[in-house]
Amino acid sequence: MEAVASVLRQTDVTLEVIVVDDCPDGSAQLNIERLRDRRVTYMRNPRPSGGVPSVVRNLGWPRGKGTFMHFLDDDDIVPQGHYRAVKAAFQQYPDVGLVFGRIEPFGVGPTAQLQEERRYFADAARRASISGRFGTRWAFTGRMLFEKAILVCSAGVVRSECLVRVQGFDPNIRLMEDADFYARVMRTCGAYFLDRVALRYRIGSPSLMHSPDPNPCQLREQRLGHKKMQLKYRKERGFIEFYSLALFARSILKIM
Repeated sequence: MEAVASVLRQTDVTLEVIVVDDCPDGSAQLNIERLRDRRVTYMRNPRPSGGVPSVVRNLGWPRGKGTFMHFLDDDDIVPQGHYRAVKAAFQQYPDVGLVFGRIEPFGVGPTAQLQEERRYFADAARRASISGRFGTRWAFTGRMLFEKAILVCSAGVVRSECLVRVQGFDPNIRLMEDADFYARVMRTCGAYFLDRVALRYRIGSPSLMHSPDPNPCQLREQRLGHKKMQLKYRKERGFIEFYSLALFARSILKIM
């Protein structure tokens, strides 16, 4: 409910909130009904995905009517005024399909874990800022394909028309599905890095994606997801573009 509340507090924008409940018992329905807010629509996944985010997100976005879409996980928080800033950025850069920003980790886990997360996302913001010097597509896409991800799912807002063009999330990728999605959005429609906090990102212990000592099974899933997104990109865009982008990311971008 904290995530939904942070969205409803946003000002100077028109809001439509679609809550997709993936819990087998439909546990979110009562809390949503208590809001009594016409901007919020509840829908229950008739076939719970068992923790596959792509399936849940693909249920929600085709029902949205807005110009922009934001995929907010239920434990994250949107900072006050963020949607207003994103709207202004899209108006300033009408040719880009994605606006994303800095990520601010928080949580009640061990101090060392929180510090690790802060280092990770501070470096991600630095790399995103550098990428913007090379235009709206190539460096951002190269980072996502050949380096550690520079954003998480909840940190980006996407133009609806671009979302339709890339056909949403790939349900065949369980981990790294958001990296795959954003790589395709960046390559197809371009991106802009908004240098302000875009998301308060709640972390657990251990972190699902950024733990210094990941679970071996989790690590295998992550590597498999990364491999799948690379193979798909190579198939769709061709060998020349794929390996040229790999060389660019692993040489020029790595040096910078």
